[in-house]
Amino acid sequence: MAGRLRAPTGRYGGKSAAQRQAERRRRFLDAALQLFGDTPGYRATTVAALSEAAGLSTRQFYEEFRTLEDVLAALHLQVNDWAEQAVLAAAADARDLPLAERAAAIFRAYAADVTRDPRRVRITFVEIIGVSPRLEEQRLARRARWVDLIRAEAEAAAERGEAARRDYRLAATAFIGGVNGLLHDYSAGWVDATLDEVVDELVRQLLAVLRPPGREAG
Repeated sequence: MAGRLRAPTGRYGGKSAAQRQAERRRRFLDAALQLFGDTPGYRATTVAALSEAAGLSTRQFYEEFRTLEDVLAALHLQVNDWAEQAVLAAAADARDLPLAERAAAIFRAYAADVTRDPRRVRITFVEIIGVSPRLEEQRLARRARWVDLIRAEAEAAAERGEAARRDYRLAATAFIGGVNGLLHDYSAGWVDATLDEVVDELVRQLLAVLRPPGREAG
């Protein structure tokens, strides 16, 4: 399809066109979280099936999206945005804590948000992989934002004298790669560990990034 159909304008049922459009979009994303994040998965879902799950028509689908890939892209960004909001809130609450407690609070907020719903884990670490060059670029861009967040926290720790002053770019990138890999494998059932054990291990790795060997716990 060359482009989206034009959505109707004006008020209907007490709601503006913008409100109705936002509601339709939310219903499609809610349905996508269920179908892409559980059964049958993104690759086995059709526009008709997604529209039916959303309680909307295929015509309404094409008023909001061009393809199912557009839906997956929007859902991937939404899941990441939820996690980012949780992390930023935790970072603000923990700003006066010692390094070890602050790092643990930040990552546990991330892990709690992403893993509270197995469908979010699957969207973030399974369904998004290998779909298209466009989504791979989006996935890497979002990963870069997480790397920047870890670098900013490391640099703040260095300013407070809690960590060595150095370039944390590679360390932060390696940590985020470890997070993605371990949570992907956990989601796929390839890790013989509980979620708490997985989170504990990742917290230890985060502390190793922020507090180099030989430094006392802060």
